[in-house]
Amino acid sequence: MKGKATKNPIFAFTTWIRRQPPKMKAFLVTISGMAALLFLRMVVEDHNNLFVAAETVHALGTFVLIYKLTKEKACAGLSLKSQELTAIFLAVRLYCSFVMEYDIHTLLDTATLGTTLWIIYMIRFKLRSTYMHDKDNLGIHYVVIPCAVLSLFIHPTTSHLLFNRICWAFCVYLEAISVLPQLRLMQNIQIIEPFTAHYVFALGVARFFSCAHWIIQVFETRGRLLTALGYGLWPCFVLLSEIVQTSILADFCYYYVKNILGGQLVVRLPSGVV
Repeated sequence: MKGKATKNPIFAFTTWIRRQPPKMKAFLVTISGMAALLFLRMVVEDHNNLFVAAETVHALGTFVLIYKLTKEKACAGLSLKSQELTAIFLAVRLYCSFVMEYDIHTLLDTATLGTTLWIIYMIRFKLRSTYMHDKDNLGIHYVVIPCAVLSLFIHPTTSHLLFNRICWAFCVYLEAISVLPQLRLMQNIQIIEPFTAHYVFALGVARFFSCAHWIIQVFETRGRLLTALGYGLWPCFVLLSEIVQTSILADFCYYYVKNILGGQLVVRLPSGVV
């Protein structure tokens, strides 16, 4: 068995990756990301479809989560705090959409907020006995307060009311790090069952598509997209928030793919991933 494992190209590749120093790993991740962006730029004609793809993958991940809660009657491995943070930034973003730029994304956010509130209800009341309260130990205030403070100083420079612009910035920053409690919980338990792993991986893929949409658009407009968002630090922080979201989930996605390709349904995280 040991001889067969060493001949497995996936096993050999992941073993080689693990043995590389941190700088080499960072270099490989950077090259892989650039290659993926170049591939998407070449094969996707309308790059706005990347944003649609991001929302579609996110919706699929949510459906997987709903299936888990309704069929398994358990919420073990899910972070209530991440779901609450998601509900907060969606509610704020909906407010901004209604008062600033009502469009199709407003309807999509409304549907997502509705399912998120249902998930919160199920975890808090129907499935409370299976909720890992002691493992879901990252305080929400550690996430909300920095985002709120940052939004006071760095926000859009449009003609909208100052309060609305601050709210807009707040939901952008909060969305970027709302998954942190979920990752913290998974790091605490280290063994993640399939449905939760599928959901978080879907979030990672969705964030990558969204980030790719922004980066490609900035490149193709020669930076004009950023200036269209306003002046000052805000345009750069919008793009940075997209990159942060993708980077936060990158490690988990790597271990997810590694375990799935290795034939393991349960994802195991080594210490120090999050």
